[in-house]
Amino acid sequence: MNRLPLDTATRIVAAATAKATEIGQPMNVAVVDDGGHLVAFARMDGAIKASIDISIRKARTSILMNLPTSALMDVCQPGGELYGLEQLSGGLVLFGGGLLLEVDGEVVGAIGVSAGSVEQDVSVAEAGVAAL
Repeated sequence: MNRLPLDTATRIVAAATAKATEIGQPMNVAVVDDGGHLVAFARMDGAIKASIDISIRKARTSILMNLPTSALMDVCQPGGELYGLEQLSGGLVLFGGGLLLEVDGEVVGAIGVSAGSVEQDVSVAEAGVAAL
């Protein structure tokens, strides 16, 4: 069984914050384990405070739903089959920036990134995933 040790989670956060620095957008980056519990977090200087909670919720949403947060956007719109889902489990996030972390095909955790545009958040999260 694969796990997500602190040193690995820290490496993921470092790669994500390096990408955020590269694109010039301060971010909040959260890494959770396969139970949705916070393992590592960074709030870059200048990252908006509201995104602290959003980044953690993106990571938790990804792990709880076992998919990227962006996959929920369309099905959770008014009239969608999962409309209202964001109100469950303590508040889920339905837009991009939350991605699963996998080792040898096994989900070991998730990363959540927030404070930029959705496109920037996804790009920074992908850089974190790539470090795994």
